[in-house]
Amino acid sequence: MNRGWIILGWITLLCLIWVGAGCANRSQPGEGGREVLEPTPAVGERIPGAGGKVEEQTEPPAAPSPPSPEPEETVTTVRFAAVGDVLIHSSLYKDAKTEDGYQFGPMFELVKPFISRADFAMANQESMIGGEAIGLSDYPQFNSPFEIGTTLKEVGFEAVTIANNHTLDRGPQAILNAIGHWDSIGMIYTGAYRSKEDRETLRIVEKNGISMALLGYTYGTNGIPVPEGMDYLVSLIDPEQIVSDIEKASRLADVTVLQLHFGTEYERMPNKQQKELAHQLAEAGADLIIGHHSHVLQPCEWIEREDGQRTFVIYSLGNFLSGQEGVYKEIGGILGLTIEKRVQGEQRTVTLLEPALLPTWTHKKNWRNYKILPLDQVTEQQLPGVAGYRQEIADHMTRWMPELKIISSGEVGGS
Repeated sequence: MNRGWIILGWITLLCLIWVGAGCANRSQPGEGGREVLEPTPAVGERIPGAGGKVEEQTEPPAAPSPPSPEPEETVTTVRFAAVGDVLIHSSLYKDAKTEDGYQFGPMFELVKPFISRADFAMANQESMIGGEAIGLSDYPQFNSPFEIGTTLKEVGFEAVTIANNHTLDRGPQAILNAIGHWDSIGMIYTGAYRSKEDRETLRIVEKNGISMALLGYTYGTNGIPVPEGMDYLVSLIDPEQIVSDIEKASRLADVTVLQLHFGTEYERMPNKQQKELAHQLAEAGADLIIGHHSHVLQPCEWIEREDGQRTFVIYSLGNFLSGQEGVYKEIGGILGLTIEKRVQGEQRTVTLLEPALLPTWTHKKNWRNYKILPLDQVTEQQLPGVAGYRQEIADHMTRWMPELKIISSGEVGGS
């Protein structure tokens, strides 16, 4: 009995071993057998890994886009020049008279290089060039030959301001004659116009990719009334109108150049009204203000504006060529400065740099042989005490702007 149970137990154990071995063989791939494939996990599905840890599969991150390159900055410059009064007294046009007309060229030959070197130059043509046909005349009601305008063009000037107290000296015909000649030689003019439409046409000139708007005004016309219905003949100083013109110019041009005929004659310092007006118009957006009328040099200064910009002002450039007597009325200057424009993408900045002045002196002998000389070329024989005048002028013009460079004729690039 006990032996039978023992045999039965061994048989049962062998069966269990056989059954277990068969199950194990069915779960393993083998020759002639069926491989059991594990399912491929979906992206991001957590599956068992080695050591029982859970791992997560993810797609590789996309490569970052390369940064957009910075727009390239472009820098352009214009070398700007300006002079003061060109006031043609009878001694001047008599000196210039030839058999064929009037020859003013020799009077400018020593300063021509400094004008022609500039990219753009302006002058204050104070006497109207109405031409010989209506009769030449002197103070107090001037009329000058066409040839002085032609000479300015040949010297290198590209624009003139003609708003001053002598604009109406010889009436509308002189103005229309003058404008006709300016047009015929391709000279830009501002401050006096042939019509309302002409007055409303803003003068904008472009040099080296920099646009400059040119405006000109005068305090008055020596008591001569503006003809009724012809207020376009001369632009009078009206601050409200000038502010409106400046705002228009600032929208259309990079730089607004404002010429003002104001102040007190023969006074070497600007008066309160000049300074107040200059500050008002600077705040309106004028970038460069050039004064004349005093016939003598007046200092310059920077006016800091609320918009963070600054305006360059020279209150008077004095006489450039005239028949007036007296040392300070014979000394003028050629103003030079650099207008720089920087553009990077949508950003644009315009800056006035490197202000400089070449002082000049008008030589004459017995009311003839007129010639404009750089002051540093003037000899003691021509102007006694000239060394002292040079230093005095330098001190006078830099009193509010020490960085203004007083240059000599031997220096290159000053104008």
